[in-house]
Amino acid sequence: MLDYKIIGGQVLDGTGADPIRADIGITGDRIEVIGDLGKAEAATMIHATGRCVAPGFIDVHSHSDAYLLIEPSAPSKLYQGITTEIVGNCGASAAPLKEAAWLPSDWREQIYPSRWRSVADYRRLLEQARPAPNVVLLIGHGKLRAWVMGYQARPATADEVRAMARLLEQSMNEGGRGLSTGLIYAPGLFAAPDELAELARVVAQHTGIYTTHMRSEGIHLLEAIEETLAIGRETGIRLEISHLKTSGRSNWEKAEAALELIRRARQAGVEVAADRYPYMAGNTDLDVILPDWAQAGGRDAVMRRLRDPDERKRLRKEMTASRLADDWKGVMIGSTAEASFRGRSLPEVAQALGVDSLEAALRLMESDELKTSAFFFGMSEDNMWKILAAPFVMLGSDASLRSLEGPLSRDFPHPRAYGAFPKFLRAALDGKTVTLPEAIRKMTSLPADHFRLKGRGRVAVGAYADLVIFDPNTVVDRATYAVPHALSQGVECVMVNGIPTLDQNGLTVQRAGRVL
Repeated sequence: MLDYKIIGGQVLDGTGADPIRADIGITGDRIEVIGDLGKAEAATMIHATGRCVAPGFIDVHSHSDAYLLIEPSAPSKLYQGITTEIVGNCGASAAPLKEAAWLPSDWREQIYPSRWRSVADYRRLLEQARPAPNVVLLIGHGKLRAWVMGYQARPATADEVRAMARLLEQSMNEGGRGLSTGLIYAPGLFAAPDELAELARVVAQHTGIYTTHMRSEGIHLLEAIEETLAIGRETGIRLEISHLKTSGRSNWEKAEAALELIRRARQAGVEVAADRYPYMAGNTDLDVILPDWAQAGGRDAVMRRLRDPDERKRLRKEMTASRLADDWKGVMIGSTAEASFRGRSLPEVAQALGVDSLEAALRLMESDELKTSAFFFGMSEDNMWKILAAPFVMLGSDASLRSLEGPLSRDFPHPRAYGAFPKFLRAALDGKTVTLPEAIRKMTSLPADHFRLKGRGRVAVGAYADLVIFDPNTVVDRATYAVPHALSQGVECVMVNGIPTLDQNGLTVQRAGRVL
């Protein structure tokens, strides 16, 4: 007897093939049979008539690492149909962690069930929390560098690189599946290419992947892609370019050249792919706008510079010279202690404070102690769809999980935290981007293959029963920049490893995710 039988659905198998009418039989954590199961016995039957059945979606660019310890049911992700999260992106993994002060500002605010240092420590806590989605761990280069040499603004010595490599080797042995970098954030921005290549070699020996938030997504975009591709050519490692974009109107014309660089590299045998979210604004800490020198030394050092009159004067002079006044119009404030400023443009905040936009930004950073987040507009919608349509580009939310209640409901996130995958699904169904089968492939088999998640990403006999059932008529994102905490709708059932985690009544009490 089958444990579950899903009947009457239109099955999109994840390969890009057209949907077929078929039933799916599940035993344990695997798909046992696909076909006409009208006469098959099952303990539980799930009706999917008029619905689409697809492999569970894989969020290749997630930042849920620490939040999974607080809210393992991951509601904002489950309601999107996400069954696997790849965490630890942009050089900012939860582990290894030498100093708790080195956690990202939004993570640092939370209360956790216990402390951790190593990847093994963190993995033990994660498994005890029993997350709803599967989790894949990347090791953040920023954590390795901070552990060995803090936030020093200089290249690493040979001995320091070897120390990072040893810590990376240990972290990979404890469950890491790859290395991530965040090369616009301290301390990663101080790393030379040869440092990154040496660490990539360690990961390549484990058949792992290198994912990167590159040094530039604007004026030096093409050079940043070349740097990434060079690491792949030199080390043989698989590459993932994080949230591929062309930031700033003057850089919009670079989209085709960027895609062509990647196409040529793939044709030459470099295993490189990319991810993207379907929005035209990025989201990160506001202090990313500070010059590189001002980010050295860690949080306390940055705060001293903001409060020192001479350093503040230097900051204002440099930042005024490097930006046009109109640039500030594309900055919207997200999370900040002053709730009335949330969701307002930086010029609007500046007007309320009676200062110019730059001074408003500096005051927010200082008063929030570097916990201010912001949305940065400045991308082209045409380029967004062009990039998303490229056959080697997959979906990534670039967001931590959130909840409508509890500690993860109190900030002001980017709407992608709740809506990235349904937004892309809706666009495919409405004919705004690739076809529905291709959209499903980008969220399932493409990431499963590139990240080597064996048995995931397809509806196939013998595959793990990670499945999503959605109503093509109603699936839609509901979160906006003005009201970001809003669950998507239209995803009616999510199964993870053969266990229903979400059904038409909402989240179930069952969580069956695994650390992959």
